[in-house]
Amino acid sequence: MTMPRRLNGKVAVITGGASGIGRASAIRFAEEGADIVVADLNPERGAEVVAAVKALGQRSTFVKADTSSAADCEALAREAASAMGRIDLLVAAAGISHALYVSGAASESVGGNRNAAHLINKPIEYWEKVLAVNLTGVMLTNRAVARLMVDNGWEGSIVNIASGAAKIPIVGAADYCVSKAGVWMLTKVLALELAPHKIRVNAIGPGFIETPMTASMRADEDRLRGLIAGTPLGRLGQPEDIANAALFLSSDEASFFTGEIIFPDGGLFTG
Repeated sequence: MTMPRRLNGKVAVITGGASGIGRASAIRFAEEGADIVVADLNPERGAEVVAAVKALGQRSTFVKADTSSAADCEALAREAASAMGRIDLLVAAAGISHALYVSGAASESVGGNRNAAHLINKPIEYWEKVLAVNLTGVMLTNRAVARLMVDNGWEGSIVNIASGAAKIPIVGAADYCVSKAGVWMLTKVLALELAPHKIRVNAIGPGFIETPMTASMRADEDRLRGLIAGTPLGRLGQPEDIANAALFLSSDEASFFTGEIIFPDGGLFTG
């Protein structure tokens, strides 16, 4: 007996959809029957994800978008609704680890100097860039999509990708930690505001996941062994682990979840 696919007939917008968690979410959602709008800054990698989604028998299109731009977010929502006829789901996965991070690149810290990343040394423009992408960008994306959903009476789900760093301070990453903690609170407030419209808003706080954002960290064998040893389940997470969490929160199985954050982290941030 074939089980029904959990997202049949749904349309999902996924920011940061060309790599890492966003890409994995696009593929996983398509496997469960959703049509996918891939939003990212990289058209080439975005086109590859669109092709992969289409190979699964689902509709897909790419929209180039800088999520820290209100105009880009509004255009993304309009183009997605125009191309697909509606929007049911949003996964806000676009984010950066630091101000000089390039989407999809194997990069970890500003200039490779960890002390330079300390808050007392960090240029204010670096702080502002991280918050612009990781926090304001999530807000702008949520707002643009939610406005269309409310105006058209489309019920659905928004999933924001935060981080375990939303609750655990990391030396040299004050901007990142604060931005992700902000996403957690943003999720709670939007959940209350959108509940009357039957739009659920939840967040995910991943632990260490094997994505391009953590590639240079994992290239240091001693550091990699330390990360694995510090994770109770004894491994780093895969993008698919987070995609599966996003799938659950986006599906009818999570119909009574809103304003929540879940931490798929292998037990790393337990407590």
